[in-house]
Amino acid sequence: MWKRALRFFFANRIAQHVVFWMVALLMMTVLYSIYIKSFWASLHFSIYFWMIQVVYFYAVGYWVIPRTLLKRKYKSFVFSALLCGLTAILLFRLVEIFYADPYVYQFLNKLNQSIVWDKIQGSVWDQLIRFSAFMNAAEQTNMVVWFAIAIRLFKLYWERREAAVEAELNFLKSQIHPHFLFNTLNSLYALTLNRSPQAPSVVIGLSQILRYILYECDTPTVKLSKELDIIEQYISLERLRSDADLDIHLGITGVVANQEIAPLLLLPLVENAFKHGVQETVESRWINMQLVVTGTHLSFKISNAKPKSVPSKPMVPKGNIGLANIRKRLQLVYPNEHQLRIYGEEEDVFAVIVEIKLDRQAEEDFPLSTGEYQPELAQKYE
Repeated sequence: MWKRALRFFFANRIAQHVVFWMVALLMMTVLYSIYIKSFWASLHFSIYFWMIQVVYFYAVGYWVIPRTLLKRKYKSFVFSALLCGLTAILLFRLVEIFYADPYVYQFLNKLNQSIVWDKIQGSVWDQLIRFSAFMNAAEQTNMVVWFAIAIRLFKLYWERREAAVEAELNFLKSQIHPHFLFNTLNSLYALTLNRSPQAPSVVIGLSQILRYILYECDTPTVKLSKELDIIEQYISLERLRSDADLDIHLGITGVVANQEIAPLLLLPLVENAFKHGVQETVESRWINMQLVVTGTHLSFKISNAKPKSVPSKPMVPKGNIGLANIRKRLQLVYPNEHQLRIYGEEEDVFAVIVEIKLDRQAEEDFPLSTGEYQPELAQKYE
C-alpha cells in the first residue's frame, strides 16, 4: 500500500504540488501558533497568507519563467519577478493590517487586556510603510516561494538536460543506421554484380538486422543476448562475401541471459573490425572477439589484422564515425562507468577494448566458446 502510494506520488505532479503546499501551510500555522498560543486561531488567518504565496509562486514559476528566463530575456525576468514580489508583499501587508493583525490583537487582548502592540499603532499608511513590518512581510512572503521556485528551476534544468542527452543519443544512433546500411548495400551490390547465389541470403540477413535497428533500438537498453544475436547475423553476412581464409574467433564467458546494454554499442566495433581486418592488403586476415561478463561488469575486446600500408598508429581513418560515435555514446550512457581503450601501435594488430558496468546481474552460468566462430552459440543466448 505504501509502495503504491509512493509510486503514485512520484509519478503525479499535481499530488507533489498539493503535498508541498499543505506542508507549507502547516509549517506557517505552527510558527504563528507559537506566538499566539492557538493552532486554530493561527490557521484562521494563515490561510490568507498561504493563498498569496501560492499565487505568487505560480505567477513566477509558470508564467514569468517560461516567458522570460527560458527565452533568455533576463532583464524582463528580473523586472517581472520584482514586480510579482512587490505585489505579493503589498498584499501580505494589507492582509496583515486589515485582517490578521486586528484578529491577533483581539485574541491576545482576551488573554491580557493590558497588552500594547506597537505593530498596529498609527494610520493605515503609517503601518504600510513601517520598514520593520515591510521587511518581515518580505521575508515571510519570499522564503517559501523562492524555495519552491528553486526546485522548479532545478527540475527545468534537469528536464532540459535529459532532453538534450536523449536528442544527442538519438542523433548518434541515427548516424549508425545509414552508416551500416551503406556498407552492407555495398557488399550486396558487389555480390549482385557477380550474380552470386549468396545475394538472397544477404538480403534476408540485412532485413533482420534492419528490423532490429529500426524497430527495437528505440529503447534505452536492449537485452545483451539480442545484441549478440545481431552481431552473429552480421558476422554471417560478412562471411558470405569473404574468402575462406578469413579466420573469425568469438569467445563468450559469463552470464548474458538477463543482462541489458545500450543498443548498437558493440555492433559498430564488429563492423569496424571487418572493414579494416579483411582488406586485400592484409596478409593474414583474422578477427578475434572476446566478451566477458563478470557480475555486472562487461568487457568486450575485439582485435583484427591491420593492413601493411597503414602507419603504425591508432587506425581511425577519416570518415569513420564508428569509434567516435561509440566514444561519445559511452560518455552519455555510462558516465564514469566505462573505459574505452584503443591499441594500434603494433605493426600488424589493431585492438579495441570496451568495459562497462551493466545494470543487471544474471543468474546462471554461460559457457566459454573456444576455437572457430560457432553460430550455434546464438541459440543459447536466451
